[in-house]
Amino acid sequence: MVQGTGSDVGKSLIVTGLARAFTRRGLKILPFKPQNMSNNAGVAADGGEIGRAQMLQARACGLPAGVHMNPVLLKPQSDRTSQIIVQGRVLGSSSARDYRGLAGTLMAPVMESFRHLEATADLVLVEGAGSPAEINLRDGDIANMGFAVEAEVPVVLVGDIDRGGVIASIVGTMALLDDDERRLVRACCINRFRGDVSLFDPAIDIIRRHAGIDCLGVIPYLAAARRLPAEDAVALDHRRPRNDRSAAAIRVACLRFDRIANFDDLDPLMSEPDVDVRMIGPGEPLPGNCDLVVLPGSKSTLADLVSLRANGWDVDLAAHVRRGGWIVGLCGGYQMLGCEVADPSGIEGRPGSEPGLGLLDITTTLAGTKQLAEVRGRDTMTGERIAGYEMHMGVTTGPDLERPMVELETGPDGAVSNSGRIMGCYMHGLFRSDDFRRSFLERLGSRPANGIAFEDEVDQAIDAVADAIESSTDIDRWLAIARTRTGNP
Repeated sequence: MVQGTGSDVGKSLIVTGLARAFTRRGLKILPFKPQNMSNNAGVAADGGEIGRAQMLQARACGLPAGVHMNPVLLKPQSDRTSQIIVQGRVLGSSSARDYRGLAGTLMAPVMESFRHLEATADLVLVEGAGSPAEINLRDGDIANMGFAVEAEVPVVLVGDIDRGGVIASIVGTMALLDDDERRLVRACCINRFRGDVSLFDPAIDIIRRHAGIDCLGVIPYLAAARRLPAEDAVALDHRRPRNDRSAAAIRVACLRFDRIANFDDLDPLMSEPDVDVRMIGPGEPLPGNCDLVVLPGSKSTLADLVSLRANGWDVDLAAHVRRGGWIVGLCGGYQMLGCEVADPSGIEGRPGSEPGLGLLDITTTLAGTKQLAEVRGRDTMTGERIAGYEMHMGVTTGPDLERPMVELETGPDGAVSNSGRIMGCYMHGLFRSDDFRRSFLERLGSRPANGIAFEDEVDQAIDAVADAIESSTDIDRWLAIARTRTGNP
């Protein structure tokens, strides 16, 4: 089990790299995260909903993702409430306080999923969440040491040197664990080191002396990680363009909603060398020179509509349309483009409704069961093939549906304005389709080019991360630690 001294220290990335490294050795590897909190999710091959990080880790293993890889997924709807997904299906919503009482009951499905995976794998790579040092949350914990103790899984502790204080974070974490937990921590690993790694050598002895554990190695800061989907919105705080895009032919602005979801829809655009993608946060105006504005997915569509207006983005969007700019809405962002979004049953919180932006002649009512499906079809504007997934609640009606944005194998989806420059659909992931993305960008004015093969870039990035972990850490020791598990052959 890979646990961390805090959030965003690189646990997901390290598990992804290890998964590819061990898979290349001919082992059957399966990823597992008992509890995840993220609005970046995907539809697994067995039809359920899991965290995006586990989707990527399954890909690193060369296997389809399944719901047992992430049996508990929390999707924040507000600062105090989250939707709870258990083994791929919505259980309900809960406040943070009420969830503390519920969490203990979820150990049973967590262990059921873990047993299901370990019965068929040579090695299960388990990822923790946050930090085991949050001992105020230890009662009912299923994400870190609570699971490790229950399953008797050996632990490697990851610290992030890039944020500073890595020695203190490792030593402090070990000091806060009780004896039953501390015995499971076999070693530590340092992540995101920049510069001369030999300068860290004295620190390894200090950690050994004060924390009582050895260090498996020091992983360098990996530029390749920026080409991989981020697990949650925390990563957006540090995300920057990979290089100077000031001369890019296409300028894209994406509104960063408070409850932004599935923002990895933007990753293929960010990877294009001729495209400059900017995340526009609260308090920032939309750039006046952008060609395309993307309204991404949202876990709280009505609340994000309110904050959209509070930020003045509705005024900016109207000006963007007058200048002849393009707008694409995805899932929740698509719903916002209409005339109204209604939530009569209080699916997202209190029952109510909000006026939409009125840029598409559609209305949406949040009702029914959540739609979860992998989908394929064609884009109606370019005719190119597309593939992705749907993950939404809501029924959308209105005249503009007569001009769908995409024609899927299951039927039409989305809507396009009379001008053809404003459009939206429920489909996530359509920009991953290289031919569609290339044709779409050329319509916006991009210089004709070969572009990139996005999926190949993702696999190359996974390989680069695996290579770095193999060269900078004792990869055989990782496997040896796994074999110290009680009852493990």
